[in-house]
Amino acid sequence: MTSKPIVALDMPEEEEKLTGRQQKYLDICKEKIGFVPNVLKAYAWHSTKFDGFTNLYNDLMLGDSGLTKLEREMIAVVVSSANHCYYCLTAHGAAVRQLSGDPKLGEQLVMNYRTAELEPKIRAALDFSWKLTKQPETIDEPDRQALRDAGWNDREIWDIAAVASFFNMSNRMSAATDKQPNDEYHGMSR
Repeated sequence: MTSKPIVALDMPEEEEKLTGRQQKYLDICKEKIGFVPNVLKAYAWHSTKFDGFTNLYNDLMLGDSGLTKLEREMIAVVVSSANHCYYCLTAHGAAVRQLSGDPKLGEQLVMNYRTAELEPKIRAALDFSWKLTKQPETIDEPDRQALRDAGWNDREIWDIAAVASFFNMSNRMSAATDKQPNDEYHGMSR
């Protein structure tokens, strides 16, 4: 079986060449996880776009927040489930399995997060993220108040919305370009 290309678009090779700092970023990824995620390869043709994507991703997923890394990955998976994003379900489902130490949780979030036994606080965040993805025009004050009632403060609600919004954008780019997940993700933390 031949593998599909990383993306279905024939992008110019290094139209805007990566900087030394950006190449080091890719090298660190390879060193830490054993491969360069295809999402990074998909942006590597253009230095400015690569920086835009990685800077926002790093801020939202690794920056200062009242949300844990696992909670942010759970939001990524739930949004990607709502959008049927093969790339992000595969990559971030693996991250949930790894961070939680629970392969079942990763699969439940991919298929239907409502089947998972979750603390009410994270369930409220996932419910909000799902609704923001599927029916953004219906989000109003009672939705934000439900998050407050579950124990989230307004800064954390901002972070929940920002992570969900980022993955909606990322899911749409993955769909538009038919971005394929790295094979390594499929067997991680099983």
